[in-house]
Amino acid sequence: MKIVIEKPLDGEEEQVIVKCHNINPELLDLLNSLKAQNILLIAYASGEIHRIPPADVLYIETVDNKTFLYCAHNIYESKQKLYELEEFNLRDFMRVSKSAILNLSKVKSLVPSMSGKIEAVLVNGERVIISRFYVGALKKNLGI
Repeated sequence: MKIVIEKPLDGEEEQVIVKCHNINPELLDLLNSLKAQNILLIAYASGEIHRIPPADVLYIETVDNKTFLYCAHNIYESKQKLYELEEFNLRDFMRVSKSAILNLSKVKSLVPSMSGKIEAVLVNGERVIISRFYVGALKKNLGI
């Protein structure tokens, strides 16, 4: 594979051009991660509007029809529904239950339970339950 990097002319917009014979899953992952670089999640806390980089989010959860972004030190409310945030195809994010999306890069360890569920222990010590329905997809994503 040949990689070419060119400096755009003055006034010209930066762009990425991909020439390929076949689009494979690895290429799609790469393109999605490039697109995700520019995404900021809009959320609210204490009457202020915040722009949150997805990499700062530990997990996203819906409680009582409200969507919350949980970060290391703050919790923000999003006006978007969980399925709308899921449509962003954020890198390292995965639906883990009907009411939660988890940032897999923030998982420190996984603890299996007797009921077939898995408990994810996050880097800040919080725990998120991964329902049985999503355990197979989680194992596939992590290569377990």
